[in-house]
Amino acid sequence: MTQDLTDGLPGLGVKDVGGIEGVRGSGGVGTVDAPAPAAERRSAGERPSASVVVCCYTEARWDDLRGAVDSARAQLAAGDELVLVVDNNDTLLRRASAAMPEVTVVASTGPRGLSGARNTGVAVTTGEVVVFLDDDARAEPGWLDRMLAPYADPQVMGVGGAALAAWPTDRPGWFPPEFDWVVGCSYTGLPTSRAPVRNPIGASMSFRRSAFEAVGDFTEGIGRTGTDPMGCEETEFGIRLRQSNPDAVVLYEPGSVVAHRVTSDRATFTYFRRRCYAEGLSKARVAGLVGQESALEAERTYVSRTLPRAVWRDLTGGGHRARAAAVVFGVAATSFGYVRGRVGQRRVAS
Repeated sequence: MTQDLTDGLPGLGVKDVGGIEGVRGSGGVGTVDAPAPAAERRSAGERPSASVVVCCYTEARWDDLRGAVDSARAQLAAGDELVLVVDNNDTLLRRASAAMPEVTVVASTGPRGLSGARNTGVAVTTGEVVVFLDDDARAEPGWLDRMLAPYADPQVMGVGGAALAAWPTDRPGWFPPEFDWVVGCSYTGLPTSRAPVRNPIGASMSFRRSAFEAVGDFTEGIGRTGTDPMGCEETEFGIRLRQSNPDAVVLYEPGSVVAHRVTSDRATFTYFRRRCYAEGLSKARVAGLVGQESALEAERTYVSRTLPRAVWRDLTGGGHRARAAAVVFGVAATSFGYVRGRVGQRRVAS
């Protein structure tokens, strides 16, 4: 029997969290054992030191932000650090500094947006591994240790964990689990045990500091700014890392788990449409930077294998025609965004 992955997370009950197949089931990680108390955990000398970076931009997520910070802080070992980077919001900067004196709170020194804030976090920290946790995600017990364990292999340059969707009520019946990336979460089609991937999911990911020293920061100008639904800065960074060092390994570790809040507005078809289209635009930007072959390497398998199985399942296994239609629409909207983005690039170039 698997442990409820939301134990101890206020406001996130068992019915709220929808994970990828295999994370909770018998085919995946299995039971998530509670770690030893902080005082009994292994010393930082037995694993790389960690700098946990949480980026935030709005007071509207204050309760989620406090939950994210508290969940990460409880897992720090000697030599680790926790930094909160506030993206161009002086009011939030003052509030966080006053309310969280035990946390290093800094203002982003980059341009507005998540990439600039993350780059600030890299610049002001010193840990061997830089760990990024979204401000609306809460780390499960053992999250940090499981994130850091694969770094015992010197070829491992990045590790991402599982982000399980914490829906406002129940998962919408039309929302296919293969598209949980729309809400920043792990999705059906990802590995169900530790395995190499092109790039991690941004809500819960990490890279060696030496990776940033080798290939530079997250590229600014792609990725999310405020509430706009763009993305892919971690995709571009992961590709650039592998292009620089073909032996570098980025792993998906589904045993390192966070519960990622899905707000009611993101559980709508309107947001689904906008996010799919924006993903296509974002992938077009990535293709312009690192090449189309690298930018779409993972998507080819996803579109040719994972999504056809999803449509077949929903049309034949349970009469979920709306969910099957959402898969088809999602592919179309993403493809349209990609084509429009690439055409725009060619027009600018000419």
